Amino acid sequence: MIIITGAAGFIGSALLWALNQRGEKNILLVDNIDDNRKERNISSGTYKELLSIEDFHQRLRKGAFTARQIQAILHMGAISSTTETDWQKLQTFNVEYTQDVIRWCVEHAVRCIYASSGQTYGRGEQGFSDATSLFDKLKTTTLYGQSKLLVDIWARDAGYLEQIVGLRYFNVFGPNEQHKKHMRSVIAKQYDLVKEKGVMELFRSYRSDYPDGGQQRDFLYIKDAVAATLFFLDNVAVTGMYNVGTGNARSWNEVAGALFATLHKPPAITYVEMPEDLKAGYQYFTQADITALKAAGFTTPFMPLEEAVADYVGNYLERDKHLGE
Repeated sequence: MIIITGAAGFIGSALLWALNQRGEKNILLVDNIDDNRKERNISSGTYKELLSIEDFHQRLRKGAFTARQIQAILHMGAISSTTETDWQKLQTFNVEYTQDVIRWCVEHAVRCIYASSGQTYGRGEQGFSDATSLFDKLKTTTLYGQSKLLVDIWARDAGYLEQIVGLRYFNVFGPNEQHKKHMRSVIAKQYDLVKEKGVMELFRSYRSDYPDGGQQRDFLYIKDAVAATLFFLDNVAVTGMYNVGTGNARSWNEVAGALFATLHKPPAITYVEMPEDLKAGYQYFTQADITALKAAGFTTPFMPLEEAVADYVGNYLERDKHLGE
């Protein structure tokens, strides 16, 4: 049996879809279904059972699971909002919960793949290398990023990263993200506006070295994020921390251009003020160093931004479809 935590969320539900595509049905889902869009994320999937976060965590702590039952735990569950200000909540769900899952897997010799984040790099002053020797030098700009980095450091210091896999996902976008509300990708948030009015809104730049819309991110399509994750499920001898990104930074203006091109509309961008609560933690540039990912053996080409946007819009947003529907 494969366990997916955060299973009704973005990456978790995409993993369910991809595993089903491979014929895998013996899957235990862990999540709290508090949104009908999350329910829809898994409604077309095939799985054995759905447990609440609390029920699963309690069973794990009480020893209700055995190593013979479980092939792997794909731990995607977390509070994923980069604007979350309740540290106690992050400590409970992102740090302690993840530590319990990792500890159980190591003690029972069960494959563990957990989600870290490109947010651990903050503004990127130390670059974007996933080398464990650099963990202590990283300076996060959000509490969310700090919660992820704390787990990474703990897992390294405890020697767990020699037995498990941590994945630092960069800017993932694609189908099954609608429940994320303000944390959805700009494509999901701006699609209706571009479709109806032919205009797209992007944040102004507050740095002279980046023009408006010239801020750059490593945009990763959800199907590529899933393919990389399943590579580590299949290759059990590979352990450690790995960035999961394309290795190429693209600007928000380029994202906008891809969306306009897909909808066959001339580009028309309005630059708006950034909310104050986003300014302090805003990343102007991210670009995953994927040297280690390639060295581990994952050499599958990532979908170019323009193709990924076209697939997302044409096959999902335009049709109001989720993965698997």
